[in-house]
Amino acid sequence: MIPRTLFGRTAAALFAAFAALQLMALALFWFSVVEPLAQRSAEELAARIELAAQTWVELPPQTRDDYELELALRHDLELGAVSAPLTELAPASFFGDRLASSLQRRTGQAIQIKQGPDPAWSWVELRLAGNLLRIGFLKQHYRMRAPLIAAGILVGGALLTALVALLMVRRTALRLKRLAESAAEVGQGRLPALLPETGAVEWQQLTRAFNRMATEVQALLENRTTLLAGISHDLRTPLTRLRLALTMLAEAGGADPKLIARMEGDLAEINRLIDAMLGFARALQVETAQVVDLNGVLAELAQAASAPERVQWQPGAPCRVPVGELALRRIVGNLLENALRYGIDQPVTLQLHCDGPEAVIEVLDRGPGIPEAERAAVFRPFYRLEPSRSQQGGGSGLGLAIARQLADAYGWRIELAGREGGGLVARLLIPRR
Repeated sequence: MIPRTLFGRTAAALFAAFAALQLMALALFWFSVVEPLAQRSAEELAARIELAAQTWVELPPQTRDDYELELALRHDLELGAVSAPLTELAPASFFGDRLASSLQRRTGQAIQIKQGPDPAWSWVELRLAGNLLRIGFLKQHYRMRAPLIAAGILVGGALLTALVALLMVRRTALRLKRLAESAAEVGQGRLPALLPETGAVEWQQLTRAFNRMATEVQALLENRTTLLAGISHDLRTPLTRLRLALTMLAEAGGADPKLIARMEGDLAEINRLIDAMLGFARALQVETAQVVDLNGVLAELAQAASAPERVQWQPGAPCRVPVGELALRRIVGNLLENALRYGIDQPVTLQLHCDGPEAVIEVLDRGPGIPEAERAAVFRPFYRLEPSRSQQGGGSGLGLAIARQLADAYGWRIELAGREGGGLVARLLIPRR
């Protein structure tokens, strides 16, 4: 029942406040203005009706016609003796109830407001001195228009104030939403379009600071990639010289071959770590998304795996989703290789579910799994579980970190869960739109 957005919550709070204020204002206006005016008007009309009826009874019969004509011309009252009462009651009304109550107090008779042939007139009937007198008055003279108009103006002004407030809140909410979207792009490693530095001074300061921050973050990421690329280039030259020297030393026969082989392995490991670091640094470089059939991409990845005979993959119905294909291949490839490496030579299942708002790619293995307490930590760079993900096992601790960084850059999600019967389920969730 509580709105989730800033605009919805502000609108609900404003309408609740305005509704409470208007109810209080209308109640105060009604009981302090409308009710007293209606009661006074009813008392005045009841007094005139009673006086007119008493005067008519006391007048000589030959002068009553003139008196009735004077009442009609000067006071808009119709008065006359009748033989039978009216049978149709007038519709209940706020003023009519008060008039009937006032006449009943004055005359001691049961009074009802009745309806005659002319709907513009209302009638009351009194019994005085053996006569049944019928007195009529025009409804329009006693309709309370001014209080109702004032109440309408009050409500209209409140609604206009609420509308202006909501428009201002809506504008603020839209700017905040755009700021949040731009912040998400910065978090994904992209430089968003700079926000316009317009509006109030506070908005200008905020957008100016955000634009500066986004530019500086992008520059830092680019500098990091450039720095790592430069370090890689500078390191590979001496590494190549060392490898060449080891080869020449082995050919000369002046050293232990086992020692040389171990040193060559160390150089290869250094080279592999340099490549992994470069891959991690370049993971933030986002490509343009293109619509591809996930079945085709996953089929190619299953065939290109290090042990394709262990990958169980069954393509389903076409599932076309806009993705960065290179990022998709790298993420799923990393998940597949992890499953094959730590799956204890058991088959690895690759599945695709495309029947919801998200396309879900699952990689299921029968390995030792990952403890629930460690599932968030394994996405950190260079974090390895011992002993299953040790250096000797071939893991550098960057595969899942690169996969998570790439997924975040495209707005995807990676989840790890235990598999029923033992093992691990790695899921990649990609929005279909």
